[in-house]
Amino acid sequence: MSKILILPGDGIGTEIVSQAVKVINSLNANHSMGMNLVHGLIGGIAYDETGSPLPDETIKTAKDCDSILLGAVGGPKWEPLERSLRPERGLLGIRSELGLFSNLRPAILYPQLASASSLKAEIVSGLDLMIVRELVGGIYFGEPRGVEKRNGERFGINSATYYESEIARIGHSAFQIAQKRGKHVCSVDKANVLEVCELWREVMEEVSKGYPDVKLSHLYVDNAAMQLVRDPKQFDVMVTSNLFGDVLSDCAAMLTGSIGMLPSASLDKDNFGMYEPIHGSAPDIAGKDIANPLATILSVSMMLKYSLNQADLAEKINIAVSDVLDQGFRTRDIASGEDKVVGTNEMGDLVVKALES
Repeated sequence: MSKILILPGDGIGTEIVSQAVKVINSLNANHSMGMNLVHGLIGGIAYDETGSPLPDETIKTAKDCDSILLGAVGGPKWEPLERSLRPERGLLGIRSELGLFSNLRPAILYPQLASASSLKAEIVSGLDLMIVRELVGGIYFGEPRGVEKRNGERFGINSATYYESEIARIGHSAFQIAQKRGKHVCSVDKANVLEVCELWREVMEEVSKGYPDVKLSHLYVDNAAMQLVRDPKQFDVMVTSNLFGDVLSDCAAMLTGSIGMLPSASLDKDNFGMYEPIHGSAPDIAGKDIANPLATILSVSMMLKYSLNQADLAEKINIAVSDVLDQGFRTRDIASGEDKVVGTNEMGDLVVKALES
């Protein structure tokens, strides 16, 4: 029996996580999975109820679980708060507390959604790439940071810092994933102007020597962004820093037609993971039953594959999602032409029905 911490978070988080829980309940009922669900608080709702975006109880519960399913955090309601109390600090905090350093962000184009991409079908058709993003270092965590007064005006500071051991471990994660895919790692940096990226490139070269079956190439981040749009299918696994990975993965998401389709996994060294859609809390559509829950449902698939060693059941979820798309059902964000537009709840029910058929 596995124990899963459910963290709906803010905005559309509650709606989309509810659909993923339907899928988990179906697996429990029909495949004797025995996944025990416990619920917790994170983000803005956690601040409202406890005064902290990451309550101690949430961390305590997380450390007693086998994996975590997260919705989304944040919203304009909490933007006036002191930075340390904003919802996003809860997300950064739980990643750091649990050592979730390896963020896997797949960008897969479902054939049924080729027309939803902003690029020509021949450019994106068959797209299947994995972005491996370092998640607990770099400029999001580096010190010193802050805003201070210098020379009579405000001066902002952030520090992009990495130890070579931090670079090496994300490198190993990327190479090991590439060994099971197309055996090509593209490391993305800005080594022509940033010393921390010079170190990044040097360490990636050192790590690559342990994986002679995997090809390593390098791109500067500006070129990588261009290449993602020009010829995304040239990539197999991309590995990059926290900041660059944050930007590039959202760019890759739109190649697939909608950010609402892409799940992610954040793993520690033992494959304990937190699973979440890569999109935000979308407070403007919260409570309207129009959010796309498929990325959250596919996050359950990733959880089964990477943390619970249930690859066969993970594939059943993937097939169920594909079957629903084959039938022409779409949420608003991925709909076009003659598609049958459904709401958040109905999409969840359709996936469960396909899963059980």
